[in-house]
Amino acid sequence: MALTTVLRRGPVSATDYRCDGGASDEPFVEVHGGYTVSYVREGSFTYRLRGDAFELVAGSVLVGQPGDEYVCTHEHAGGDECLSFELAPALVDAIGAPPAIWRAGGVPPLPELMVLGELAQSSAEGASDVGLDEVGLTFAARFADLVAGRAPKRSEAGARDRRRAVEAALWIDENSHEPLDLESTARAVGLSAFHFLRLFANVLGVTPHQYLVRSRLRHAARLLADHDVPVTDVAYDVGFGDLSNFVRTFHRAAGVSPRAFRQAAKGERRLVEKRLAAFAVDA
Repeated sequence: MALTTVLRRGPVSATDYRCDGGASDEPFVEVHGGYTVSYVREGSFTYRLRGDAFELVAGSVLVGQPGDEYVCTHEHAGGDECLSFELAPALVDAIGAPPAIWRAGGVPPLPELMVLGELAQSSAEGASDVGLDEVGLTFAARFADLVAGRAPKRSEAGARDRRRAVEAALWIDENSHEPLDLESTARAVGLSAFHFLRLFANVLGVTPHQYLVRSRLRHAARLLADHDVPVTDVAYDVGFGDLSNFVRTFHRAAGVSPRAFRQAAKGERRLVEKRLAAFAVDA
């Protein structure tokens, strides 16, 4: 089995699992190290836990809690791929679901979880501007609501919460060139990651990570339009971790590459300057 950590440990961490096991492979006992919800994005396997067997296929969710011993086998088809989220105990407490949900074992494909699972995969691949920590937290909370039979909470934000969200947005914009994540941003405004994500999105209509990316894009557009700083330097100066991610994200937002945007901006500026010069001569 190949595994890749795609999100560092925090309130929620994520690991990409790819298994090529088949029916002839000898199964072995594994142990869940924490609270886990794993989205099966491809393939199938049998998940044996506490004497029960769960047939998991694409769209299913594997559930585990600390200390659970389990075995995975491929009796019907070979290979599978999962995106697994491990939740910090504090996050599990914040979600506030009945402890029994973490003994669910396997959850069948549910539309509400499948769309979030695919969004998480898109985020893990860098094709979405939703933060993987945010969508992982949302996936876990929605799983808890569905298994516990609770309706998603809807609440009007009060004046204090609205002020907190606005102050957080101002802080993000001011520090967008730094390597921010959900946990560090929530800590800056004195909230848990779980409650901060819900508050921010409820008040401002975008998630903190979406706002962070768009703030970086805004600063990048200004640098590209007003300065001759190399595109690579622009990417790093505004907070993108690598050039390819910046180019891809900018193109998705603007419809053109950063270089083409700069050329268009400078062409328009030259046109305005020529008009102003002509006006000055005529005057």
